[in-house]
Amino acid sequence: MHEVKGDSGNSQQRYETQDVTIRPMVWSAIGLAALMIVGMLASWLAFRYFVRVQKLGPPASPFENSRELPPAPRLQVNPVETLKDYQAEEGLKLNSYGWVDKKAGVVRIPIDLAMQISLERGFPARESSQPDQNQAVARRSIAAAPKKAATSASAGTQ
Repeated sequence: MHEVKGDSGNSQQRYETQDVTIRPMVWSAIGLAALMIVGMLASWLAFRYFVRVQKLGPPASPFENSRELPPAPRLQVNPVETLKDYQAEEGLKLNSYGWVDKKAGVVRIPIDLAMQISLERGFPARESSQPDQNQAVARRSIAAAPKKAATSASAGTQ
């Protein structure tokens, strides 16, 4: 392409000696145009097919003020407000009296009162006539724990 003369670094030629051949460029342009035409034709045919196959239904009436909601689940418009409302509603249920099932006679009482009543009455316990093997093992391990701790502490100081 370019020739360098001697040690001076000056070159005799610093440009192309041949022009670009026009034939491959023309064929590339023709191919690109043909590809675009085929793509547009395929898009047009697909559009016509879907217009016939998938009917969109009646157009929306500009005179209707009501809007049909999409099926569930729906997106939350304002999740922070929704959460606050939900927490307030649940807090009201936890701290108030009310009927759960009026026919069955089931009521709801405030949670603080329910905890106080539970502590006063006590919780039911399972009664067993014979101690369980697991209980015996637990008692032995609890009794042995202080001995092991004392042994390991004295071994660490020596």
